[in-house]
Amino acid sequence: MANQDPEQFERMRQQLINELMERAPVHLKQRMEGLQWQIDQIRKQANNPMTACLHISQQMWDKVYGERGLLKALQEPEMVLQSLSEECTANNVVPLNKYKPTDIS
Repeated sequence: MANQDPEQFERMRQQLINELMERAPVHLKQRMEGLQWQIDQIRKQANNPMTACLHISQQMWDKVYGERGLLKALQEPEMVLQSLSEECTANNVVPLNKYKPTDIS
């Protein structure tokens, strides 16, 4: 279909993406939209579909095997959690569990 009617293919592709995003849990929607935006940008910049596919695939593998990727998180969860904690502190986020509620009786 992509070769015979590329415009119809694109409409169907976009419709399927939109339907998936609509059904996604609220806490995942923003991340999914961001990832889809990145994919769309790669597709726009690529000279052909195969180049786009290779770049998108490379991005996916970077998320798995990269410095802060899924594999490292699964192998060393404490280190990843510590890194995230340091990031929060560096961004001046105050952890609320640090403070105990006061008794207002």
